[in-house]
Amino acid sequence: MSRPPLPPFTRETAAQKARMAEDAWNSRDPVRVSLAYTEDSRWRNRSEFFQGRDAIVEFLTRKWAKEHDYRLIKDLWAFDQNRIAVRFQYEWHNDAGQWHRSYGNEQWEFDEHGLMRRREASINDLAIKESERRFHWPAPGPRPADVAGLSENPL
Repeated sequence: MSRPPLPPFTRETAAQKARMAEDAWNSRDPVRVSLAYTEDSRWRNRSEFFQGRDAIVEFLTRKWAKEHDYRLIKDLWAFDQNRIAVRFQYEWHNDAGQWHRSYGNEQWEFDEHGLMRRREASINDLAIKESERRFHWPAPGPRPADVAGLSENPL
C-alpha cells in the first residue's frame, strides 16, 4: 500500500502530508486514521507507548470517547527527507462540559511508501472558557479552507 505524497519531502509535500493528517484526525474515525500508519507503527503519545494499527485504533477510540467536539489544526514546523515535525492545537470538552485547548508537537518518520512508521507527540492541556474557543467549524470533518491555520492564528 502506498500513501502519497512520498518521501523525500519538499516544503509543499510536507505541508500536504500535515493537512492530510489534520483532515483524517478531524474525521474522528480511528480506522481511517490508522491506515496512514505502518502495521507496526510505533507511537509515543504523552506518556503512553504502543505499537501497531490495532493499538492505534484502540487508543483513538478511547481518546475520542472522552474528547467531545474535537477540532484540530496542524501546522508544518520542519521537514527533512522522510521526517516531518508539526505543531498543533486542538479544542475539545469533557463529559462535564469543561473546554480545553491542547497544544503540542509531533515528530513523524515515514517509510518509502509514505506510511508513518513512528509518531512521537508531546501535548499540554489548558482549561479554557467556551467563549475562548477559536475553532468553530462543524465537527467531525475537515477544517474549511476559510478557517485560518496556526500560522495565521499565533499562540
